[in-house]
Amino acid sequence: MPEIIFSGPEGRLEGRYHPQNRIDADIAIILHPHPQYGGTMNNKVTYNLHYCFYRLGFAVLRFNFRGVGRSQGEFDFGNGELSDAAAALDYIQSQHPNTKNCWVAGFSFGAWVGMQLLMRRPELTGFVAVAPPANLYDFSFLAPCPSSGLVINGTADSVVPPADVKSFVDRLNDQKGITITHMTVAGAGHFFSNGYMENLNKNVSDYVARRLTEKTR
Repeated sequence: MPEIIFSGPEGRLEGRYHPQNRIDADIAIILHPHPQYGGTMNNKVTYNLHYCFYRLGFAVLRFNFRGVGRSQGEFDFGNGELSDAAAALDYIQSQHPNTKNCWVAGFSFGAWVGMQLLMRRPELTGFVAVAPPANLYDFSFLAPCPSSGLVINGTADSVVPPADVKSFVDRLNDQKGITITHMTVAGAGHFFSNGYMENLNKNVSDYVARRLTEKTR
């Protein structure tokens, strides 16, 4: 998988880009958890999300937010990171300009950034939000949420209480015109360690595959 450097708002951004042979391949960007708590593009959940999409035929890009690894800049409390995500989307779109399906997936802090990107980029056709931190960040900007997607969390998450995620999903499902699918992984903590990653992978892959099938009917 090529290691790449691409231009971001504050200088270079470091990424891992997995292309496909087709110029019209579906594309996805993957957003990592909080940089100030050790989050990088090589986080296990982020890494596994990357390969979930790649195995489904997507060209995939995951990258380090500003100030992480070889990415330039400093942590910007979400505002700059949103600009970084937009730059990553620009880059992968330039590699596959004829794509018809464009997705964003994020874990924890990355899920919050990804949902903000949804509001700014109408070409995004789907999303996966893993353990969105509804107890820590305001998601009221999703009014309305512009795309259907998947929210998934562990039932034993001590960082993001499952009740807060459910309340967040319930608020989104009050909106018309979209369908928010909510899945839980029984017994899984925030990082889906101790054997729960396989369940996360299967749920995400099955959901995305189903959405792609529905689009081709």
